[in-house]
Amino acid sequence: MVALARTVAYLGLEARSVEVQCHIGPGLPRFNLVGLPDKAVSESRERVQAALAAMGLALPPKRITVNLSPADLPKDGSHYDLPIALALLAAMGVTDAEQLNDWIAVGELALDGRVVASPGVLIAALHASTVGAGLICPAEQGPEARWASGVPVLAPRDLPSLLGHLKGSLVLPEPPRGDVADAAQGNDLRQVKGQETAKRALEIAAAGGHNLMMVGPPGSGKSLLASCLPGILPPLTPPEALEVSMVQSVAGTLEAGRISRARPFRAPHHSASMAALTGGGLKVRPGEVSLAHLGVLFLDELPEFQRPVLDSLRQPLETGTVDIARANAHVTFPARVQLVAAMNPCRCGYAGDPVRNCNKYPRCIGDYQARLSGPLLDRIDLHVHVGAVSALDMTLPPPAEGSAEVAARVAAARARQTERGVRSNAELEGESLDHYAAPDEAGRKLLLQAAEKLRLSARGYTRMLRVSRTVADLAGAESVGRSHIAEALSYRLMTG
Repeated sequence: MVALARTVAYLGLEARSVEVQCHIGPGLPRFNLVGLPDKAVSESRERVQAALAAMGLALPPKRITVNLSPADLPKDGSHYDLPIALALLAAMGVTDAEQLNDWIAVGELALDGRVVASPGVLIAALHASTVGAGLICPAEQGPEARWASGVPVLAPRDLPSLLGHLKGSLVLPEPPRGDVADAAQGNDLRQVKGQETAKRALEIAAAGGHNLMMVGPPGSGKSLLASCLPGILPPLTPPEALEVSMVQSVAGTLEAGRISRARPFRAPHHSASMAALTGGGLKVRPGEVSLAHLGVLFLDELPEFQRPVLDSLRQPLETGTVDIARANAHVTFPARVQLVAAMNPCRCGYAGDPVRNCNKYPRCIGDYQARLSGPLLDRIDLHVHVGAVSALDMTLPPPAEGSAEVAARVAAARARQTERGVRSNAELEGESLDHYAAPDEAGRKLLLQAAEKLRLSARGYTRMLRVSRTVADLAGAESVGRSHIAEALSYRLMTG
């Protein structure tokens, strides 16, 4: 007899249909699993057999063959346990094979028969909604699956309760939809003493979604400023929150189906590998740049990262996606991030300090900053120097304006950009950029003079237009003027 169950294979944020075919026939007792399974899928045989034994069921003394179709699609992950068990139980006549046609099943099995969590349930639920099927998933991930509207969800805690529901002897309650967490607040800008220029650059970066570089000596507040950015960014819209949650679901970091309106803020250590930062690995998982999708990727001590690792960010920063090519798979993850970087001016950190001079100036500066490639720096819109903070500055009272006031201006500027049909000015391009960011005659002359003097690339030129448009939005101006161009250029001068 051949019985079928349905499940999915994950390729990035895409789910592909997989049919689990189970055949029980004559022959020496053996349990074969075919269809390009990886190590985790091959070990499903042991987990399924132990789970059935915990229910008091033994495998028939026959030849059992389970095929994961299509057979040429690589299968990885522990979520195949549950569909394999269901197909096997249907072939044994324990449950009705016809019922399984209406469901897509995902979930790992514990040895005692419990159904435990596995990554990607939200992706599977969205796929089920497109093919008109219901979803069977672990109980703790039921709230996550319920975010796919219109999809019937069964969320059993163990295999016996699922079989009881399918037979009609008990009814599994429909899981509630996951909570929506409010946007989390970071540190408040009131904690930052002085640094008015850096705070202004942070406001412009937040208002337009621009990349930002902060350069300054140790202890000047670069990391504190970066940690204040989440508190002034607008919360995610519902479609954006779902998009971010899909990445978290594949990565296995979506807890209790809770979707957050807070923009992601990721700050990997400078020892991170290329696979950790951009994604990949044996099972091709999203990296930090994808986990920060629609949020902030903060790279502290930027020159301390390996140069090939930093250069791997050049394409994602330009295209908003990461394409990972392997011999057996081609996976695309979203990676539309706002890069915020911080670095010391030199290796010792004190170049230009009037009190603690750099002993190897200017060679120390050149060697340290040469670790960063020109193409990467060209993708950073705002460059700001963060000066040292004196003891006198620390005794000053907190500034009158904090994150709440700045966030209100940022929200108003973002609202103007939404009316133009873009999430932020950083996405303006083509005809939209020419139409909305065209400067007046005085501004155009200034920009052309600066472009020639600074030798701006075509990318740098368009990025200056976008930043100028953001400065104008913060000022409530309809058109881009000379003053807006001048302020945008002031954050570009240090790159030369």
